[in-house]
Amino acid sequence: MEPTNKIIITVQAIINAPVEIVWKNWTTPEDVVNWNYASEDWHSTRAENDLRVGGKFNYRMEAKDGSMGFDFEGVYDNIINKQQIDYTLGDGRIVKITFSDRGDTTEVVESFEAEEINSIELQRGGWQAILNNFKKYVEIH
Repeated sequence: MEPTNKIIITVQAIINAPVEIVWKNWTTPEDVVNWNYASEDWHSTRAENDLRVGGKFNYRMEAKDGSMGFDFEGVYDNIINKQQIDYTLGDGRIVKITFSDRGDTTEVVESFEAEEINSIELQRGGWQAILNNFKKYVEIH
């Protein structure tokens, strides 16, 4: 079998909140449903999260008009409290998220293996839009 060259996409944001608040809002299902969507015509209708190595998460994402939806799900590979989360998506792609404590702010960086269906630009834009929604949610709550 030939090795494949996986494309890694990275998105990031500086959140105007301490890492404790950022971590809570990132990992608590009641918060996740309020920010986990890429555009205003989508939403997360449910979130389940078993935040431990080997634990699973499942976030249901749906178009508000009911025309389509999917489960965004994976299994946690590594968790360093308030610093890092690594997981494997259902399709086998790897995601790494770091949370860098900057005092009154937190830098969140997500790196993920690209999938082969959508363009790199579309994937980067979608993940960045979700991260931007997260930033807005945290900063107003």
